[in-house]
Amino acid sequence: MEAFFTTYKYLVEHVQSPVRRVLMDEIDWTHRLIGIKGSRGVGKTTFLLQYAKERFGIDRSCLYVNFNNFYFTEHSLVEFAGEFCKLGGKTLLLDQIFKYENWSKELRECYDLYPDLHIVFSGSSVMRLIEDNTDIQDVVASYNLRGFSFREFLNLQSANAFKSYTLEEILQNHQQIASEICKSVHPLDYFQDYLHFGFYPFFLENRNFSENLVKTINMMLEVDILLIKQIELKYLSKIRKLLYLLMQSAPSAPNVSQLSTQIGVSRATIMNYIKYLKDARLINMLYSEGDEYPKKPNLVYIQNTNLLYTISSGVIDKKAENKTFFYNALHARHKVNTCKYHLDFSIDQQYHFKCDAKVENTKHYSKVIYATDGIELGNKNVIPLWLFGFLY
Repeated sequence: MEAFFTTYKYLVEHVQSPVRRVLMDEIDWTHRLIGIKGSRGVGKTTFLLQYAKERFGIDRSCLYVNFNNFYFTEHSLVEFAGEFCKLGGKTLLLDQIFKYENWSKELRECYDLYPDLHIVFSGSSVMRLIEDNTDIQDVVASYNLRGFSFREFLNLQSANAFKSYTLEEILQNHQQIASEICKSVHPLDYFQDYLHFGFYPFFLENRNFSENLVKTINMMLEVDILLIKQIELKYLSKIRKLLYLLMQSAPSAPNVSQLSTQIGVSRATIMNYIKYLKDARLINMLYSEGDEYPKKPNLVYIQNTNLLYTISSGVIDKKAENKTFFYNALHARHKVNTCKYHLDFSIDQQYHFKCDAKVENTKHYSKVIYATDGIELGNKNVIPLWLFGFLY
């Protein structure tokens, strides 16, 4: 146990978190069992350690544990939690818990056996904490940690502290909000960098970003999909090929029959793989209002623009880039569907959006909201595209 405390002390003292994530204030930390999901690379470990640093410092009532540790090959989580509680422990932060066999069953045992213990655990976005884990579904509070928003990236790069806004606030007051922001910084000076490399926090590391992201993508496929979904390794090449084909054509309607032939698996398997890629947050699926999986999506999008740049072998299509950014920014808190009026997106079955570039003398329709690239300030129903990066 002492070795865990020594490691915890070192990690807390050396954690670097230049951006305070919005999720830190959205979580109800009074819950005794909290699950934090997120795709690989978005900063779950740093988030846990930052929480420990803010709330506990190096106080031994809190302990961070990574389940990569070989200790858990011979010792159970329940046993470990019991020892921790005997030493006065109150809060356990458990990282990479999906690597531990029977993790949900033992989490429930800990919950029932140690009523004074709070447990916060991180897991892959592929994990279905509530739907697939009957052991904990009635006691766990589940949250999602996303990559950096444009607001978080801009705050970091420009040393500002801009707050987030709701969609309604942006729609009603976008001119005033954008004007205030532009008094301190020119967002367009930073926007392209965000689209290229700003979503994943590891751009801060002194390593080649594209190579790091490719490595992360492969880890998502090999661990977050194959391991968690218990798929045989021999199918990895087929999933990788499917991802590549989808990303090369996105955003587009998937031809499931053609993909089935190209990859050499059934149509049903193609749809399962697409769902796994979506759960891993490598792609997004866009449906008409009222439709959902297992129905074939209307369109498949790349999950974020950083992936778009990493996969692309040529010039980035600006329209695809704008739509990918908008979809990724909106679907964190809103229901995003295709729009029946031949526009780009329907949001919450209420607002109809078109993503476009700045074009002089373009006719704008009053019932359409235009998310427009290339402008710092909007007017009426024309809103700067970058401002939708302030939703979280």
